Amino acid sequence: MSRKTVFLTASIVLAAVALAGFSGSVRAGDPSGISTGTALDVRSATPGSPSLSELAAEVGHNKIALNFVWTLISGFLIFFMQAGFALVETGFVRAKNAAHTMAVNLMVFLIGALGYYLVGFALQFGGVGALANLGGTAPLNGQFTAGGWGLFGYKGFFLSSGGTYDVGVLALFVFQLVFMDTAVTIPTGAMAERVKFLAIVFSSLFISMILYPIFGNWVWGGGWLAQLGAKLGLGHGMVDFAGSGVVHMIGGAAGLAGAIVLGPRLGKYVKGKPTAIPGHHIPMAVLGTIILFFGWFGFNAGSTMAGTDLRLAVVAVNTMLAGAIGGLAAMLYVWLRYGKPDPSMMCNGTLAGLVAITAPSAFVNPTVSVLIGLVAGVLVVESVNLFDRVLKVDDPVGAISVHLVNGFWGLLALGLFADGTYGAGWNGVGGAEYLGVAGQGVTGLFYGDAGQFWAQLIGGLVALAWGFGLSYVFFKVLDAVMGIRVAPEFESQGLDLPEMGVLAYPDMLGSGVPVAVAASSTPGSGLNLNPALADAPKASTAPATR
Repeated sequence: MSRKTVFLTASIVLAAVALAGFSGSVRAGDPSGISTGTALDVRSATPGSPSLSELAAEVGHNKIALNFVWTLISGFLIFFMQAGFALVETGFVRAKNAAHTMAVNLMVFLIGALGYYLVGFALQFGGVGALANLGGTAPLNGQFTAGGWGLFGYKGFFLSSGGTYDVGVLALFVFQLVFMDTAVTIPTGAMAERVKFLAIVFSSLFISMILYPIFGNWVWGGGWLAQLGAKLGLGHGMVDFAGSGVVHMIGGAAGLAGAIVLGPRLGKYVKGKPTAIPGHHIPMAVLGTIILFFGWFGFNAGSTMAGTDLRLAVVAVNTMLAGAIGGLAAMLYVWLRYGKPDPSMMCNGTLAGLVAITAPSAFVNPTVSVLIGLVAGVLVVESVNLFDRVLKVDDPVGAISVHLVNGFWGLLALGLFADGTYGAGWNGVGGAEYLGVAGQGVTGLFYGDAGQFWAQLIGGLVALAWGFGLSYVFFKVLDAVMGIRVAPEFESQGLDLPEMGVLAYPDMLGSGVPVAVAASSTPGSGLNLNPALADAPKASTAPATR
């Protein structure tokens, strides 16, 4: 049979199949989907004729199922943020430490997941009670209290005791596990390029099992900070919708403690003045920032834990605007002040805006989210300058300024700008009426509730004290026991070979690790924040100690 015959035969067959699409038998299907899903699909004792109670049960089941899907997909988005953190941190360190930094960002999840499964989840949510959005996680009903103030939970260890082998509990666990992962990851950036891999193994266990979950219980698990409203009349108690304080301040405070105990990198300070140590791959850091921005929609909007809560649209818009304006503000501020739009500050400004909006994202309007992002973008630049030049804290990626400082700003912003349109009954306060208004939700100082601002301020100060104080003690003890900093010769060589036994860029072996070509500094390096550069705005590079 010739090729021409084969082609002609195939064409006739395809034409016949296409014509069949116009036949009544095909049109008898349901191409629009309107008729798919009928009374026959409702579970009923009498198929096709469900009773009213059976219909109500089906509606309730489907509502919870939709919430499950939304919560789990949001958790998967947040998990992908780990790739963003890995890229940002690795891009901001030198090439000789790239494999070490990447490996650390994977390892902290592996270790943190174990610690949270064993202990952390139970301490944080063991007494949270029933969560209506996830079908009522009733097994989580064990909270240790002192004088009526909640301190930590004790149900849910190993996810298998006391009835916690439950779909609602497990959905909550998936979502909260990835929040813990963010808190565990943040300190690694502040401690990069001189910390031992083993030290991060132990710190990941410490943060996932003790530091993060206990503070998380105080805010999200029915603990004492959440009770400030019901017991002391301070607004709705400490409110943190998605974690400016619970996640970012705790992670940033731990990073600050670790950076102080470690001390600065070799060559960072010469005669007391900061020296530029540029990162090796700015494009990698920019890509990581974009990935983090994408994942943040799961972080914030997903914190409704309900696909049926239409407020998630407000949360998504506020997240988008604050992140965008934060990056824009940082870019313009650095550009005007130092002569160049530093890409590293564009990245950290974007992340700062996202961190700041995380707590108030459900409680403020879009115009306020722009203001929050604007302040965050400027604040991160000045904070980097403060830690780098004044406090002499060496933070290679700017993690402390992004997460700790702007996490605090986010908590305070909620206490100032929450407009009362959402959150009625939050933390058991209000419900039907609050401040004499039916349905009034979480309300900030500028909308008539000074108590909410005080609750936020107290919560932020407690987060700083708990996160920094306990972490500082932990790192000092760990340093005394095993030493948490690598040997000076290993630090000079780079941590890839001495710590990991591999090189991120093996083709560089034998030719030496090249000086980074990136014109921008790593946040905190002082490159583009050096006042001397203000007089020479055309200079896009500066000598850097490698």
